[in-house]
Amino acid sequence: MTGDHTPLPVNEEIGPRRPGAIYQNVDGRFEVLALITDPGEAAHLLRRDGARWAVIVRDTLRPDGQPFAVGSVWTTSDYLIRPARTAFAPAA
Repeated sequence: MTGDHTPLPVNEEIGPRRPGAIYQNVDGRFEVLALITDPGEAAHLLRRDGARWAVIVRDTLRPDGQPFAVGSVWTTSDYLIRPARTAFAPAA
């Protein structure tokens, strides 16, 4: 949210979290497995009305880390370790 309570554009809220990206914050180091931009599906995954998006992540610092959905806005306390995949090389 901005100071006047106008929601940020969705891409600003999500930040660089796209499939394949790894980011870290005080809660852990997370690999992005999927980005959900359908509001209905995001609201269901987050169990929260009004959700516009969700990110499915896995904590890479936990050997037993199971995928889960997050809907927190990208902030200055988050930092990108590895950018998202942009293309796949053809198989040899």
